Amino acid sequence: MAKKKTDKKSLNIDSILFSCRDHLRAARNSGSFFEKRDMMLTLVFLRFIGEKYEDGIEALRKTLIEQELDPDDENIRAAFFEDATFADGTYNLPVEARWSTIINTPAPKLNVALDTALIRIEEEDSQLKGCFIKGIFTARNLAANDIKKIVDEVNKISHKAFGAEKDLIGYVYEYFLKEFAVNATKEEGEFYTPHDVVQLIAAMIEPFKGTLYDPACGSGGMFIQSAELVKSKQGNLNSINIYGQEKEPATYRLAKMNLVLRGISHNLGGESDSSFTHDLHKGLYFNYIMANPPFNLKGWYDENLKNDARWADYVTPPESNANYAWILHILSHLKPSDGVAGFLLANGALNDSDTLEIRKRLIQNDKVEAIVVLPRELFITTDISVTLWILNQNKKGGKYHDRNLRNREHEILFMDLRQWRENAVKGENKKKVRLVGEQIKLAADIYHTWQCEGIDSTKYEVPELYRSVGISEIEEKGWALTPSKYIEFIDHDLEIDYEKEMARIQAEMKEIMKREKESQKMLEDAFRGIGYGID
Repeated sequence: MAKKKTDKKSLNIDSILFSCRDHLRAARNSGSFFEKRDMMLTLVFLRFIGEKYEDGIEALRKTLIEQELDPDDENIRAAFFEDATFADGTYNLPVEARWSTIINTPAPKLNVALDTALIRIEEEDSQLKGCFIKGIFTARNLAANDIKKIVDEVNKISHKAFGAEKDLIGYVYEYFLKEFAVNATKEEGEFYTPHDVVQLIAAMIEPFKGTLYDPACGSGGMFIQSAELVKSKQGNLNSINIYGQEKEPATYRLAKMNLVLRGISHNLGGESDSSFTHDLHKGLYFNYIMANPPFNLKGWYDENLKNDARWADYVTPPESNANYAWILHILSHLKPSDGVAGFLLANGALNDSDTLEIRKRLIQNDKVEAIVVLPRELFITTDISVTLWILNQNKKGGKYHDRNLRNREHEILFMDLRQWRENAVKGENKKKVRLVGEQIKLAADIYHTWQCEGIDSTKYEVPELYRSVGISEIEEKGWALTPSKYIEFIDHDLEIDYEKEMARIQAEMKEIMKREKESQKMLEDAFRGIGYGID
């Protein structure tokens, strides 16, 4: 029994996915990287939606028992279970699509059973039409032993085991994007956003009520974490209307799967496409925007974008890099009266020379409210350092989420969180550090306090952490938005007592050299003892 407990404890998501990867690599007819990835994502979706259905049925049984009804009675089952509905968004699965059916299907029939499950799900829910590649399993027709091994591994993945609050489907997607093909075709800087980073953005801009948009929504992680925040604040998910767009077809399908799985209604534009060349939500304005667009994206530009309305009040962003194209696209969709956006960009965007004019106008137009540099190594697949930008269409003050905000015109709050690296991630060796709840709350509190009435912004600062800065100083610094140009950093070397420190080092070196001499003598004596002196 003790051994079983140890095995369960040591089980982690990476080890399961590693086994799946190896099984797929060894299997005949497993196809390209993209086919392997799509099969895995589909299996994980079936596993999760099946688990959610089973949880819903179990909860329904308990409710019936509490009401002194027999859930096994034929009439009760016909009334409550055959067409079950669940208030939490749990999907009522047809028998063929339930994970209990799939896991108990004989290995030679698994490929057909899996494709049948996908057909039946699409027939039952219009939101999932187009989410699956038709005949994906029968087309590859993996050997019975191979597909059985993979299904058995996927069976170990559970929200109960690995955390219902995390975007596990998004994590799986990023894992296979990295592990299946080193040179897999994907846009530069396209990374799965860790849930703690999304939590930070959501905690700061507080998308509790209204419309929420993500122009590069990936697997839907921003929406999922925002929904979790709303629920934690006892909010109603129906008070948030979700809009998004995603260019990559497989990721678009994944986002739809992910959102349906969570019971989150959404509008992703009906197809996958570029937000730049085919804006599927053109003319719409949103209360909140959250995004982690591809960093330093090349190849985004099209000649038809030269005189685009999105940069009419600025200048056309450089063709070589889409960072400021993302900024202006986001700004074009913010509700003019009070829209707020929180998004991530590579640190280079803070002071690029070829975007100086756009950055200057953004600051002069009072669109930038806060700049937050994050610690390195927050992401699973890269150690790149990134910045959280917050744009706000209303810095004049007023009521906002039960807070009385002051006039913050021509001010920007700078925060530098690069020293928040003490929390190493356990069990996820590709991501080295994380932001914990206390840190997320502290960062949000710094920002929200700065916004509120009663604060003297000229004195709002803590060295090495944050500082409120006026536009005149930013102009003096050449319109740079690099926090280290404004936040005071203490030279800790000046605090060192060199005489005392050198004495300590000297004593340690003497002890090391003494031990080295003793070890050398012991070695010489040993050789002499066997008749082989080394003098």
